[in-house]
Amino acid sequence: MIRAVDGGVEVAVRVSPRSARSTIAGERDGVLVVRLHAPPVDGAANQELIALLAKAAGVPKRAVTLEAGEHSRSKRVRIAGLDVAVATARLSG
Repeated sequence: MIRAVDGGVEVAVRVSPRSARSTIAGERDGVLVVRLHAPPVDGAANQELIALLAKAAGVPKRAVTLEAGEHSRSKRVRIAGLDVAVATARLSG
């Protein structure tokens, strides 16, 4: 789910857009499950994902980048400035 990369961590994420509210729903099958209120239109869900993960991880939005899966429910997100232990503690819910 969370692995170390140069300068931070990379997180495997599975998103569910158009949920009642945006929240981190835990981990399932080695992937962080995130529910997003925004629809998957014009990048709105991706922007909301970045904002939600930045807030949960305690980093600025500019430290969170979408590495893969821009048009998919399965995504890879990089969070700069964290190590695996800190990221796991902060993103566990």
